[in-house]
Amino acid sequence: MGQANGRKSIFITGAASGMGLETARLFHGKGWFVGGYDVNGTGLVALEEELGPENCVVARLDVTDKSAFDTAVALFGKATGGQMDILFNNAGIGRGGLFEQMPFEDIMAVVNVNFVGVLNGIYAALPLLKATKNSLCFTTSSSSATYGMPGIAVYSATKHAVKGLTEALSIEFRLIGVRAADVLPGLIDTPILPEGTVANAPKEGMFRAIPPVEVAKVVWEAYGSDKLHWYVPPELVELDKMAGNAPEMVRDQIANSGPLAPLLKEMEAAAKG
Repeated sequence: MGQANGRKSIFITGAASGMGLETARLFHGKGWFVGGYDVNGTGLVALEEELGPENCVVARLDVTDKSAFDTAVALFGKATGGQMDILFNNAGIGRGGLFEQMPFEDIMAVVNVNFVGVLNGIYAALPLLKATKNSLCFTTSSSSATYGMPGIAVYSATKHAVKGLTEALSIEFRLIGVRAADVLPGLIDTPILPEGTVANAPKEGMFRAIPPVEVAKVVWEAYGSDKLHWYVPPELVELDKMAGNAPEMVRDQIANSGPLAPLLKEMEAAAKG
């Protein structure tokens, strides 16, 4: 049976902080065996101490390194007897700015971590998921996958890609007995956010700051459900519907009232002379 000793298991990337950390804590509390992976070695040491080495396996992992991902999954499989009940592809980075001003290296870093890393994880984990009854391939998308967001255009594009991939795989994977779903979080209070973002966030509404444990709760709910897209908070689904039905209206609303609105107005005034 391996180290997991017959327990259900979850493989989590980005497990050293934020949503991944809270998910590791929640599933450990439910009696699951946890695989925690991150580039933050210090955070992983703390996670192992908190959960107990008999209840988890942790390792430093750069999700963009396919061979390293393959190795991590293989070692996880040895600990679980070749099983993986949930793959939680959660690792991500956020680098923003106007597209024309972003260093190309930053653009590709976002693409490689947020999308290529997801592909690496799914491809590596698929044999274990296939071998496990009722398994779930679960990935972190974003509220920015509802409509492309200015200032984080590349980040938003990677999350649209994750959402589209999940939709396609949710159908393909029926052939092999694996479910696929994703979570689209809004403003989650994690280290990925720029300093001051939470303090300046609205106190209510769909873009209020949400504690990361709320995403962890959704991962737990998703395991017992066939639901495809999970929104945190739930009212974000209305933005998704609006973006699909009236993209021009959403575009103009963001341009006129979003964070770039003052800059756009200045540029328009300068163009008029």
